[in-house]
Amino acid sequence: MTAGTWDAEYDVVVIGAGAGGMAAALTAKIEGLDVLLGEKTDRVGGSTAVSGGAVWAPLNAQSAKVGHPDTFEKVWTYMRNTVGDAAPASLQQAFLREGAGMVDYFEKHTAVRLVARSFSPDYHPDREGAAMGGRSLDPAMFDGRELGPKFKELRDPLPEFMVLGGMMITMTDARHLLAVTQSFKSWREGMKLVLRYYADRLRGYHRGTRVVLGNALAARLFKSVLDRRIDYWLDTPLQKLEVTDGTVTGVTVLHRGRPTRVRARRGVVVATGGFPWSEAMRGEQYPQPTGPWSMSPEGNRGEGIALAREAGAVLGRGHTNPAFWAPVSVLQRPDGSVTRYPHLVWDRAKPGLMAVNGAAQRFVNESTSYHEFVRAMYRSHETVPTMPAYLVCDHDFMEKWGMGLALPGGRPREHLVKAGYLHKAPTLRALGEALGLDGAALEATAARFNALADQGRDDDFGKGGTEYNRYLGDAEHQPNPCLGPLRRGPFYAVKVYAGDIGTAVGIACNENAQALDAAGRPIPGLYAAGNDMHSVMGGEYPAPGITLGPALTFGWIAGRHLAHAHDR
Repeated sequence: MTAGTWDAEYDVVVIGAGAGGMAAALTAKIEGLDVLLGEKTDRVGGSTAVSGGAVWAPLNAQSAKVGHPDTFEKVWTYMRNTVGDAAPASLQQAFLREGAGMVDYFEKHTAVRLVARSFSPDYHPDREGAAMGGRSLDPAMFDGRELGPKFKELRDPLPEFMVLGGMMITMTDARHLLAVTQSFKSWREGMKLVLRYYADRLRGYHRGTRVVLGNALAARLFKSVLDRRIDYWLDTPLQKLEVTDGTVTGVTVLHRGRPTRVRARRGVVVATGGFPWSEAMRGEQYPQPTGPWSMSPEGNRGEGIALAREAGAVLGRGHTNPAFWAPVSVLQRPDGSVTRYPHLVWDRAKPGLMAVNGAAQRFVNESTSYHEFVRAMYRSHETVPTMPAYLVCDHDFMEKWGMGLALPGGRPREHLVKAGYLHKAPTLRALGEALGLDGAALEATAARFNALADQGRDDDFGKGGTEYNRYLGDAEHQPNPCLGPLRRGPFYAVKVYAGDIGTAVGIACNENAQALDAAGRPIPGLYAAGNDMHSVMGGEYPAPGITLGPALTFGWIAGRHLAHAHDR
């Protein structure tokens, strides 16, 4: 095949404009290569743009500054105690060695700014090597006006991360907004948010330009792509990886309505976001039951993985879970559309909420991580129907915290009841019967739960038993910030399903992010990043940010390897 048969030529072609893809594209460009970034959808940001945005990057330069000095030995001990042998040790060590350098590199060369959390416990703080902060970082707030007209090309966040029809908020913002009538500080902060938002809308922006969470990370990466004048093609799905004599030499994409062959002189990076919306691949990889419950963008259907396999790559093995789980509630709207809500960090750990299975029995520490919550759902489902499970609370909880799409503070909820999303009844017995459960059993379960709440210690499942649990609870509620009774009707319930925030199974890669064949050899010219790369966590979930941290790190590693492998 000759160069003349190509429609375009670049040093590097990256497919997928999420964190992993943009990190690879930026690094390759900064290191002197000519780069094309292709994106299947009409927006930049991928799963990153709809995520919470945390980046786990142990040993970063900010750790000690925020009061959590760290060592490789300490974090490696924690990895052994959480991930263990679920992922190759060489990959885990490469991530730990390189993550801090990635943070420094993007700080120096791009608009990406990450801020370490002074207090944010790892998800298993009772295991040796865990840290109480410093390892997880958040993207700094971004002003969407810096993108100019390109702001419309940034994927919007989940509606559930916005209020007033388009204002993004963090957990801290939410607390201020809920307390605007209770303290001057909260009133002041709340008014600043609202006034900024309405000013944006009056200026004609389709949503607020104060960008936070994962949307801020996507925006900062996108701003850097624009600053570096990287060519990017939207609405350009990958159709084929071109292979010549065992080397990936380019791609065929559908661009402007026609197949376009693009040569990649150095290589191709697939970073298309994994396969959570591929029913066939979920059927192969997920435990049963599974369904369309992912919080990832619906375009993430596994094309990058499937085409990499056609080019000789293989899936990774040894993982403990095929996805990163999250309990998800589902609202069917009258117009046929579906809204999914991820019960990540807001409601489950608060005092006064309990979770039950189809026997109306508790089965889990409700304040555990979202990943562990769904693992418990699957374990319970082996003997008792737990798909769905039920989150249950009383009137006082609902008014203070809300649950899922049902908002607190007396806001309208009858539309959610009518739609069958929120279940409401005057008594626990009646609520159980409305859910198709044993009402008397639900009453008995709540009585036991209330007794545990009164003593302040959950002897059954340990709700509020770790620093991570308590971090997400209500600090003003003592003695256990996660444990409170259900006593005052009406009572409410929401069904939750075994959803995910992305897949963990992907293309097996080495520590250079090179895709591997069945013999474990690198496939020349083929790299993977983000959720297309087999998880360095092996399907475990040690801490906040363990998807974005590796996505950025191995994207950065791929970009450097593409630029300098020929120098060696």
